[in-house]
Amino acid sequence: MNEAFNYTEQDGVLAGPVRTPRNSAKHLGAGSIHDDATAQKLGFRGGTVAGSLHMEQFPPLLIETFGEDWLKTGGMSLYFKYATTDNEPVQAFARRAQADGNQIDIWMDDAKGNRVADGTANIDGVDPMSCVRQRLAAMPTPEDIRILANISAGDVGDRLPTRITTEALESRLAVVTEPLAAYTDAAIYGQRIATPALQVQVLRPGERSVLPRNSDFGVGLFGAIELQLHAGPVFVDHDYETQAKVLGIGETPKTEYLYYEASLFEPGSDEVVLSMIMMLRFMKASSKLWS
Repeated sequence: MNEAFNYTEQDGVLAGPVRTPRNSAKHLGAGSIHDDATAQKLGFRGGTVAGSLHMEQFPPLLIETFGEDWLKTGGMSLYFKYATTDNEPVQAFARRAQADGNQIDIWMDDAKGNRVADGTANIDGVDPMSCVRQRLAAMPTPEDIRILANISAGDVGDRLPTRITTEALESRLAVVTEPLAAYTDAAIYGQRIATPALQVQVLRPGERSVLPRNSDFGVGLFGAIELQLHAGPVFVDHDYETQAKVLGIGETPKTEYLYYEASLFEPGSDEVVLSMIMMLRFMKASSKLWS
């Protein structure tokens, strides 16, 4: 592939260009964290840009430090700390890998220096010391669970068909902050490949099987995401299957949250192509169970 990426480097830290991601889920309207009025009512500055969209700024930096095999066995693990709104400038950073290292630190800041997200990236399979896995291991025991009271760690959902359509890819490419040649050129891997946001999307059908929502859940948002490629890349217009398992449930003064892991398989196979650990937060102030 040998793409030329736009970045600067100082003291071993790679800095990508400043980008202005769009709140492309704004169309979901009232009741969504991406809606200005809903988000402002809950104390946010406006409808938020999904964390999965911020993940799309990192691949050029990770390919630069790990090589192109990052698209086959690489991982990215991010905890989201500060919500941004439509068109706000943000910048992705990555610490260059050491010669014998498989993990690096990655982070994103906005123009005012707010830390939007921080985490880790890796290559060659699951990193047991990733940012999200460490947070999961350190979860305190919750004291009062209402929104997620009917869900338990260990719950496993159905195995469901899933795919990313060309139309979904084209929609992302219209606003993606960091395009890769392999998103558009099928000759590189034999098929066009999915952006990180679409990797999240292809795994979310399994979520509905373990997390059947109703109006009591209120407003949800991404708290953390880990994407780990095992036998990538993930292709567009390719049939897959996905299954999810609940890993843990917790709470903060303002939220209840859930971690689940979803896996992507070739149909009829148990070989994992991609896995995701997702942390979903539900705002207590938006649920009648906490009114």
